[in-house]
Amino acid sequence: MDEASSCGSGGGFRPGVDSLDEPPNSRIFLVISKYTPESVLRERFSPFGEIQDIWVVRDKHTKESKGIAFIKFARSSQACRAMEEMHGQCLSPSDSKPIKVFIAQARSSGSHRDVEDEELTRIFVMIPKSYTEEDLRDKFKVYGDIEYCSIIKNKTTGESKGLGYVRYLKPSQAAQAIENCDRSFRAILAEPKNKASESSEQDYYSSVRQEALGHEHRVNMFPFGHGVVRYFNVASAIYAKYKLHGFQYPPGNRIGVSFLEDGSNGTDLLRKMATQMVAAQLASMVWNNPGQQQFLASLQFGGNSGSQLPQIQTDIVLPSCKKNAPPETAVKERLFIVFNPHPLPLDVLEDIFCRFGNLIEVYLVSGKNVGYAKYADRTSANDAIATLHGKILNGVRLKVMLADSPREESNKRQRTY
Repeated sequence: MDEASSCGSGGGFRPGVDSLDEPPNSRIFLVISKYTPESVLRERFSPFGEIQDIWVVRDKHTKESKGIAFIKFARSSQACRAMEEMHGQCLSPSDSKPIKVFIAQARSSGSHRDVEDEELTRIFVMIPKSYTEEDLRDKFKVYGDIEYCSIIKNKTTGESKGLGYVRYLKPSQAAQAIENCDRSFRAILAEPKNKASESSEQDYYSSVRQEALGHEHRVNMFPFGHGVVRYFNVASAIYAKYKLHGFQYPPGNRIGVSFLEDGSNGTDLLRKMATQMVAAQLASMVWNNPGQQQFLASLQFGGNSGSQLPQIQTDIVLPSCKKNAPPETAVKERLFIVFNPHPLPLDVLEDIFCRFGNLIEVYLVSGKNVGYAKYADRTSANDAIATLHGKILNGVRLKVMLADSPREESNKRQRTY
């Protein structure tokens, strides 16, 4: 979503205010009532720190609020504390629906998901080689509750490399540590374990060491190299290339990603990649049309309209399919589903969510990467959350959580076509 082109409060940041992502993670994303005025947001969030700007996303034509807002704080720790204390709260006694608060993703990241806690609670620090884990804990416990500390050591000698990790229980505590610790620690947020290896961060800190020692030619520290990564499905490979090609990590070192022909099957592999790319571009337009979904599924899996879809591709263990509850069954729990990078086809979703039993209906919200699942039993819904939240199925990451209390389904039924 383009915040600057569709926001209230003067159309974005006013001149003289720091850029959107400085300091990092200092902006929060809110899902609020369409009738919440900016004055209420300022009143409720000012106690957490200096607010640099507030803007409410509005319809370009009607100028009505879309129920989404952003607040920019002066410090990351202020934004994190606001998220921790206000997520799930009601802004006023008259509000029946609690708000949702997340740390906003950096605009330069190209991602529209909210930032996960793992990305906000673990910091990476440069320490004296004489430090023990107890020394590291003692130095950083003043900023909050520490879950664990670890020191990176040479695998051969067991000696410290002068680098370590500190994991806090809350994002605001990690932000406080980065903001307030001695500059000699060079503290930064650590990459999540599933996004980058510790060796990459060690390379980054090696460059920091050289800079601190006055060496000018850091680029020579990272010689050219290459590797091969093989995915279980073509869609994941295409998405990885899209996200990583040209990305600089560590800073100043550009990653180049290209497809590799697989021996005699290279032509067939490239043909599949091209087909998957077309299917991915079509997904956001056709997933809510059952007839088009069947055509899209045929593209994605290389079959014809009468072929049976292959098994769901995932590394998690799914229970067997179970019979759905009758459509007129009372809804006991409703789940909110977020898809990244695009929604799964409706028939695939039904296959996934029926496996926990008592599924009444699963549907997608037109034009958005979200959907809902209705269950006739709370235990089934909770099992679906426990199994599917944060997992990847067919190259799509799912976020599954409890939705707001269901309204009278007889009065307002979501469209599924």
